[in-house]
Amino acid sequence: MTKFIHSIYFSPTKTTQRVLQYIAKGIGNQEVREIDLTKKIEGTIAIENSIAVIGIPVYSGRIPVEATNELKKLRGIVSKAVLVAVYGNRHYDDALLELKDITEEQGFKIIAAAAFIGEHSFSSDKYPIAANRPDKDDLLKAEEFGRHIKDLLDSGREANFDVPGNRPYKDLPQYPAVAPVTDEEKCNKCGVCVDVCPTDAISLNGKITTDAVACIKCCACVKECPSQARYNDNDFFKNAGAKLHEMCSERKEPEYFFAN
Repeated sequence: MTKFIHSIYFSPTKTTQRVLQYIAKGIGNQEVREIDLTKKIEGTIAIENSIAVIGIPVYSGRIPVEATNELKKLRGIVSKAVLVAVYGNRHYDDALLELKDITEEQGFKIIAAAAFIGEHSFSSDKYPIAANRPDKDDLLKAEEFGRHIKDLLDSGREANFDVPGNRPYKDLPQYPAVAPVTDEEKCNKCGVCVDVCPTDAISLNGKITTDAVACIKCCACVKECPSQARYNDNDFFKNAGAKLHEMCSERKEPEYFFAN
C-alpha cells in the first residue's frame, strides 16, 4: 500500500471534505494529506506514488467549472484515485463520469468511485433538502467504503470500470446573476463570508458587498455566517428550494463503484 493518502476536495460548505475524511479513516493506517481546491491554487500539484481520494460537489448534475479548473492543475504520477461526487439528494447525473474523465486525463488510475449525499446548498429551515447530511449513517458508510478501498489496494486488483453518466454531458446551468444578501443589523463585520467564498465574490469595505455575477450559488456564506446575517432573499433561491424540497424529499443512499 502507498505511504500517503491525499484527500483532495473542492468543498465550500465542508460537506465533501467531511465525507472524504471518513473514507480516509476507513482506509486507515496512513498519513492523510489534505489538498483544498476550494480556493485557487498556484501552479501544479504532483501526486506521485500515492492514493488520492478526490471529492467534488455536484451542481445541477455537473462538476462546477471552478472545481474543474483546479482539478486540471493536478498531475497523477503512478498514482491511483478514488472518486467521490457529493450531491444534494436529487441526482448526480453526469458529474461522476465527468470527474472520472478529468482525473484520467490528469494521469490517475481510477480504482473506485462513489456518490454520497450532502445537504443541498439551497436547503433552508422552510424547505429542507437532505438537511444535516452526511449524517451518522452516511459517515459510517463512508468509513465502510474506505475499508473496501483498503481491501482493493491490498489485493492489487485493477481493471477498467464504468460509472453512470452520459457523453456529451448535460449542459451547464445558466444561473441568473443573483447572490445571498446581508442583514446589516445582524452583521458584525467578522469577515467569515469573505473567507469562505470560493470565488472571492464577497468583499468587506466598511460593509459587505457581493458580486452576484461571480457568485456560484454554493451558499457557503449563508451556512457559515456565525451571526446568521447572510440569507437568500431572491425568487430564484426560494423557488428552486421549494421545488427541490417537493421533488427530492425521499432519502437516497450512497452508491459505490469498483474495479472488477
